[in-house]
Amino acid sequence: MTNKNPFVVFLLVFVTFGIYALVWYVKAGREMRRRGADVPTAWLMIIPIVSIYWFIKWCAGVGKVGAMNGFLAALLLIFFGPLGMAIVQSQFNNVK
Repeated sequence: MTNKNPFVVFLLVFVTFGIYALVWYVKAGREMRRRGADVPTAWLMIIPIVSIYWFIKWCAGVGKVGAMNGFLAALLLIFFGPLGMAIVQSQFNNVK
C-alpha cells in the first residue's frame, strides 16, 4: 500500500470540504483490488442503498489485505470519520 502521512489525510479532508475523503476511498480501493481484495468499483458509492454494500465490501477488503479487522475499520470510519481514516491509513502504511 502507498505510504501516506495519516495527519495529512486527516487534514486534507477538512481543507477540501470532504472531497479528499472520496479520493482516498477510491485510491485505497484500487490498491486493495491490486492486492487481491474483492472491492467493487467506486461508482457504486454514489448510489444511495448500494453504497452500504460498497462500504461493507470496502471494509472487508481492509481485512483481506491485512491492515486491520474489517469490522473495526468500519466502526472507526463510521464513528470517527476523518480521524478513523487517519487510523486506517496508518495501518495501511504497515502493510508491505
